[in-house]
Amino acid sequence: MTRRWPNDRDHRERIAAARVDLISECELERSVDGAREQVVYGQELGPFTTYQRIVDLPAESDSDEQIVERTRYRLKIPWFGWLFGPPVRQVLARRLKPKGWWTPPDEVDATQALVIGLLAAASMSAAFVNTIFTQTVGFAADDFGISETAKGDAGSIVRAGIVFALPAAVIADRVGRRRVLVVVAFLAPVLTILGAAAPNFPLLVASQTIGRPMGIALAFVVGVIAAEEMPKNSRAYAISVLAMASGLGAGVAVMSLGLADISEGSWRLTYLVSAIWLVVAFDLMRRLPETRRFTADAARKDRSAKAPRLDRKRFALLAAVAFFGNIFISPASFFQNTYLEDVRNFSGGQIGLFSILIGTPAGIGLILGGRFADRHGRRTLISVALPISVLAIVAAFSFGGLGLWGFSLLAGVLGSAVFPAMTVYRTELFPTANRTRATGFITASALIGGIGGLSIAGRLLDDGWSYGATMGLLAVGQLIVTILVVAAYPETAHQELEALNPEDDPIDLASA
Repeated sequence: MTRRWPNDRDHRERIAAARVDLISECELERSVDGAREQVVYGQELGPFTTYQRIVDLPAESDSDEQIVERTRYRLKIPWFGWLFGPPVRQVLARRLKPKGWWTPPDEVDATQALVIGLLAAASMSAAFVNTIFTQTVGFAADDFGISETAKGDAGSIVRAGIVFALPAAVIADRVGRRRVLVVVAFLAPVLTILGAAAPNFPLLVASQTIGRPMGIALAFVVGVIAAEEMPKNSRAYAISVLAMASGLGAGVAVMSLGLADISEGSWRLTYLVSAIWLVVAFDLMRRLPETRRFTADAARKDRSAKAPRLDRKRFALLAAVAFFGNIFISPASFFQNTYLEDVRNFSGGQIGLFSILIGTPAGIGLILGGRFADRHGRRTLISVALPISVLAIVAAFSFGGLGLWGFSLLAGVLGSAVFPAMTVYRTELFPTANRTRATGFITASALIGGIGGLSIAGRLLDDGWSYGATMGLLAVGQLIVTILVVAAYPETAHQELEALNPEDDPIDLASA
């Protein structure tokens, strides 16, 4: 990339100075040939795998000549380079300040850029696997003649499969995040595909009780790796980026619902789509490095062969929040498609369109919420946005027409804004030696809460309760969550993980 600039004092000072924006440059070489000067800069800290900027300065008195700036760089963001490449090029070419939805609050290095791209792809896979049963259970239940209570029980059973994911949480703290992530990245799509061959509803539930937990394990290991690799002011930002990628993965599941409209049993075809995520698993196996924090912790001479005890107070607090929150979140998500189909008479294609049109703007909430949580703190955001989003969800289950669309949109944006702040706590408040274990068991607590919520919701609906009244009752769980966060959660923004967890030795990621 070559740029030419006027040879005046302002441009000479600006172009010839080392950049400190998207990249921090260091001077590699300076040479003088008569009245002409050449300066060569390289990357001191930045996201590029290779980078060089050469500035040719003519004589200061020669206003007819131009300053020539040549920049060569390579940005390696797997899977999402097409999204980040154009704004990066604009910043480098036009010397803009790197501001926008795509920029993290901190400077990131090449390893962090590589890792976040790979984790985003893994998040898509995890979201698809975690979503597909919820999206198709209504069609499968109609095909097999299953009641609402049975559907709620099926959702509970599938969520109870979290017990198959917990060993991954324990093992990842002992042998490394990378190994476990690669294994579950392969297992998740392979086991999910089995749903396509289920001859009856119990065997469909059985297949997803094994497959979905691998997607859950994939998701919480992804979260741990992101927390350990990202700078202190960008952890919530990373969660928001991964959540957007998850939305794309869930969107693939939603778009595949069109296959369910082909015939009575064609919902099975949606499970075959799982095979596409094997490509992601192979890429993770090839390029994902182990986290630098785990590597440093594993090298400690005083590292015990026995896993350290969890901080019981912190674990109990976060597990309680996860439990009570999912009493509402799980049934609201699980029964949404059934509500749209049975009460609002949506077809499979219309449900898919609804999910895309509502879910796409919610991505704005993810980015804004992640940036707000990193810059201004997590607790204020949660205490304000969470209650409003819950009320909006209850209203969406109570009204049709424009009310359904409007309240769903509001709930999607605000709920998405809260998500990075809520999720990042699970990895921030535990040391490296048991971070994945804590995250896995907190996820299990969330799923236990979801099981209870699904069981209650299914029975209330079969007893004649409306969807709005049912969700209104279950929303009490989110009221408890708001109280716990405001009263007991610490503020973790702007702090290194080692400051939050003194058990760990300080680490400089740039030199690790």
